[in-house]
Amino acid sequence: MIPLRDNIPSLRRPYVNYAIIGLNCLMFFLELSTGPRLPEVVQILGFVPGRFLAQLWHGSITLAVIPMFTSMFMHAGWLHLLGNMWTLFIFGDNVEDTLGRGTYLLFYLLCGLASLFLFFLFSPGSATPLVGASGAIAGVMGAYFSLFPGARVLTLVPIFIIFTIIELPAYVFLGFWFVLQFFLGTFTVLGRAADGGVAWWAHVGGFLAGMILVRFFAPDQARNLLRWRS
Repeated sequence: MIPLRDNIPSLRRPYVNYAIIGLNCLMFFLELSTGPRLPEVVQILGFVPGRFLAQLWHGSITLAVIPMFTSMFMHAGWLHLLGNMWTLFIFGDNVEDTLGRGTYLLFYLLCGLASLFLFFLFSPGSATPLVGASGAIAGVMGAYFSLFPGARVLTLVPIFIIFTIIELPAYVFLGFWFVLQFFLGTFTVLGRAADGGVAWWAHVGGFLAGMILVRFFAPDQARNLLRWRS
């Protein structure tokens, strides 16, 4: 399912959300500019669970922490980038409205870190670098799920070989997405295929973090107002 738009207009321009999208795009173009050195760059700036643990063990805290942030702004390809940025564009503006600009940025980064933590728990010895904004964006989706369950999301839905457009409640669209990530992550663990592919548990961790953190970060007055508008 692909979200096309929601029915909640922004109260103000989501400059931080735009900046995050812009930074992700800039980082992707910088990745492409490295040419044949790209795998080496991804290995250095991506989050590698096995390396992270070794660096902490040897006291190299700075080297362990930096990739946790740089990996959030890197992507593995055009579809990875465009899918993530479109989803952030759809759901991020209203969450920024609720939290405020500075708080939204902090919230976004914390959700990204939480997603890495859960991924690390399931793949502590993995040597495969994890890149992508998916975990942080999952946090934004989790916050949206909590704040605007009654919002409507216009959605492109594939039914066999036919695509149809339907309007779904936010709690249905986002709830289905979360359950799908959870089951795919579970099947990955049961299949012992922790390396490579999609980091399902990073999505799960980010979504749960977003649901939890937004209850501490969102001012009650703004949260109640935006729930009423949905």
